[in-house]
Amino acid sequence: MAEAIVETANLTKSFKGFTAVNDISMRVEAGTIHAMIGANGAGKTTCFNLLSKFLVPTSGTIRYQGQDITRLKPDQIARRGMVRSFQISAVFGKLTTLDNVKLALQRQRGESYDFWGSHHRLDHQGQRAMALLEDVGLEEWADTPAAELPYGRKRALELATTLALDPKVMLLDEPLAGMGTEDVGRTAELIRSVAKGRTVLMVEHNLGVVADLCDRITVLARGEVLVEGDYATVSQDARVIESYIGGARHD
Repeated sequence: MAEAIVETANLTKSFKGFTAVNDISMRVEAGTIHAMIGANGAGKTTCFNLLSKFLVPTSGTIRYQGQDITRLKPDQIARRGMVRSFQISAVFGKLTTLDNVKLALQRQRGESYDFWGSHHRLDHQGQRAMALLEDVGLEEWADTPAAELPYGRKRALELATTLALDPKVMLLDEPLAGMGTEDVGRTAELIRSVAKGRTVLMVEHNLGVVADLCDRITVLARGEVLVEGDYATVSQDARVIESYIGGARHD
């Protein structure tokens, strides 16, 4: 069994008597792409917000690289290398695609945006930013204001700005949502590419989308883990067919 990089034990979150996440214990192995999926109301967003520290659990623990991070804040886990995509990668529409990535690179160094600086440092920063744009297929859009990017390209820019922080774990909240078929395929391959040497934990609602992309899938239902395993395992589970796939046919 591979080493776990993120683990939860008996994770629970209640809101005024309503339990949105109930006693979830899951294990994310280092170097894998792991998806949490489920129908609307399954608890996946609440669980994701707990893992990314935007919510504090009612009970249970979260461990990252063997250390208890249950009570840490989002910026504290980001500095340790566990980064949620929108947390840092907000797109600034009036800035060019390249400048958005430069800004993220400076955020990694903990500095304000450089309107001036040594030629060497600025040149190095520009080269690194262009390399990140190449990694996500946006080099031709470098001088385009981010607001003018097509939707799928904006999501690619968000990945680039997240990569600028050199994360060990990327937390992606429905990165394929709202995309057409062509963009879904392109973005899925992009996630696969940038995941090399990293761990990706993503929330998704579509089992088919993650079939070829993810190494492991956790299916949630009514705030609890229904089943966990690879696609072959979860897609053939009778409980998944009944409560998730079957339910999706009526949406």
